[in-house]
Amino acid sequence: MSGRGSNDGQVRIIGGQWRNTRLPVPALPGLRPSSDRVRETLFNWLMPRLGGARVLDLFAGSGALGLEAVSRGAAHATLVERDPQLAGNLSAIVARLGAEERVQVVQADALRWLQGSPAARADIVFVDPPFAAGLWDSVLGLLPRHLAAGAWLYLESPDGHAPVLPADWMLHREGGTREVRFALYRRAAATL
Repeated sequence: MSGRGSNDGQVRIIGGQWRNTRLPVPALPGLRPSSDRVRETLFNWLMPRLGGARVLDLFAGSGALGLEAVSRGAAHATLVERDPQLAGNLSAIVARLGAEERVQVVQADALRWLQGSPAARADIVFVDPPFAAGLWDSVLGLLPRHLAAGAWLYLESPDGHAPVLPADWMLHREGGTREVRFALYRRAAATL
């Protein structure tokens, strides 16, 4: 067995300091970790922007996106996950990696968490919600006050469904698989 992908209940960090670290993926409704291929493409796009970045991983699930970002040089990641089992898994992984100073796990509903005051503004945000919930519009409406100027936004959605973004988001790169559309956007810096 290769142990790759989510068929065997785990995904792996594919690059950086924690390369090949396995992350558990329980069989829970709506949990659909980004594939190795999709993450490899995404992090190739993001590589020049990761050093020292503050990352926000909403709907963190397995933590693959946020932990991969820190593994590859991001300064800090906040992983927001509603499910208590998944949040507990994330906390255990962070402790095992000795990453408590660089990774914060927040067990909370992402929309409620976004309604609160931002702790720090994120340079990169990962939005990969359970597809059936249709949360893209709600998240995009609450996100701006949690973002640094010129922030980057990664979105996953079902193939054939591109969420409509506000005008200040410009498409940088996009790709797809048979099931998933993935896209990276750049927020236009505010003009004076």
